[in-house]
Amino acid sequence: MAGKKKNASTENTGAEEQTTGGRRRGDVLENAILQAAWDEWNEVGYIRLTMENIALRAKTNKNAIYRRWQSKAEIVAAAIGKHLVKPEVIGAMPDTGDLRSDMLALLHGIVKPMQTIGAETIHGLMTEFYGGNLIASLPEMMQDQTDNKLTAAIGAILQNAEKRGEIKLENVSPRVISLPANLLVYEVLTTHEPVADTTITGIIDDIFMPLVRLKK
Repeated sequence: MAGKKKNASTENTGAEEQTTGGRRRGDVLENAILQAAWDEWNEVGYIRLTMENIALRAKTNKNAIYRRWQSKAEIVAAAIGKHLVKPEVIGAMPDTGDLRSDMLALLHGIVKPMQTIGAETIHGLMTEFYGGNLIASLPEMMQDQTDNKLTAAIGAILQNAEKRGEIKLENVSPRVISLPANLLVYEVLTTHEPVADTTITGIIDDIFMPLVRLKK
C-alpha cells in the first residue's frame, strides 16, 4: 500500500494535478490542499501526518504544497486557521456591560478552538515553529503580544469599562493591558496544552481585575 502511495506521488511530481476540468491552480488548488491537510489531521493526528499523505489526499504532488507551505507545521496551522479559528474571533470585542464578563468572554473565545485542537498538535506546532527550547522563545512570544489583535481588543474592552465608570484607563499601563495575552502564551508554552477554563478565570479574577481596579 505504501509503495502505491509513493508511486502516485512520484507520477505527479512537477505538475499540479490534472483533472477532468483542467489543471487546478491558485485558490482552487490551495483550498484542495488545505482541505486534505484538515481531513488528514483529523484522521491520523499531528504526529502521524505527513506531507506525502496530504499530497495524495489532495491528488497533487509535494512540490505544489512546498511552494505554499515550507513545513508540516505551517500547513497544519493554515488548515486549522481556515476551518477552526476564524479571523473575526481573534480580537473580537465582547460587550456584555461588565468588564469581568467581557474579559472572560474574550479569553474563552480565544481558548475554545485551542481546546479542540488538542495538546499533541499544540505541542507539535510550538516545537516546530520555535524549536526544541520553547522556554527560550518565551521573551520573543511575550514581546509579540504587546501589539496584536487580542491586546487591541482588551484595550477596547477597557475603554468601554471606563465609559461605564468601572475603571480609569489612564491608570492602567500598557503592560497590564497586554498581561492576559502574555499569560495565555506562557501557559501554552510551559504546559504544551490548551489553557483550562479554571486558568482563564484565575488570570482574570486573581491577576487582571485587581490590577485594573487598583487605582480607580
